[in-house]
Amino acid sequence: MQGLAQHGGRDLAAERGAQVANEAEKPERTPTVILFAEMRGFTGMSDMLDPAVVVARVGEFVSLVWGAVDRNEGAVVDILSDTVMATFTGQDDAQHAIEAAEEIQASFATLAEGWQRDFGIRAAVSMGLHCGDAVVGYAEKSPTPNQLFVFGDCVSIANRLLHRARAGEFVLSETLRDLAAEMGVTVDAEELPALEIPRRDPIKLYGVVLDTRLDFTR
Repeated sequence: MQGLAQHGGRDLAAERGAQVANEAEKPERTPTVILFAEMRGFTGMSDMLDPAVVVARVGEFVSLVWGAVDRNEGAVVDILSDTVMATFTGQDDAQHAIEAAEEIQASFATLAEGWQRDFGIRAAVSMGLHCGDAVVGYAEKSPTPNQLFVFGDCVSIANRLLHRARAGEFVLSETLRDLAAEMGVTVDAEELPALEIPRRDPIKLYGVVLDTRLDFTR
């Protein structure tokens, strides 16, 4: 006798489950907060250090960022050398992203103290954060079908803010700061020169530092 979930040799429950999974993984456009985090001061030092020391320190940095993002309900979606990209979606995404940035900033300060003491490495973390609609999904015909792709103006701007951030600072847009304020999150930030992009309104920026910015940018 065939089970109720089977018909003509087909497992209908399994097929329905696969269909639901495929629907869930379809590309979509969704409100997203983007966070980029990058080490400053490390690349120049890496040429003078043992390769094993370099790779171990990068691993520590990535683990630190990954942990903070995960604890604040975000997801790491890309890693390139010592630059990490993460996304935050859903309710309270702005709050979660800013709290992750604050945690990364504070935790890296402790990590950097040990690096300077043990290896002579003077490094800091810089971050850029922005929000907006992003296209998110998997490309089935890609050589890496399990790679989540995230596209959108918010990604491009967050990356620009990363490169505007000085060592030890994270920079966020006014859009994100205002969204966080609506969620009851207050950010102690310094207004910075606006980001000028041709043919569009300037984007107001704010910078957050743990103590003081370091006197190097890379």
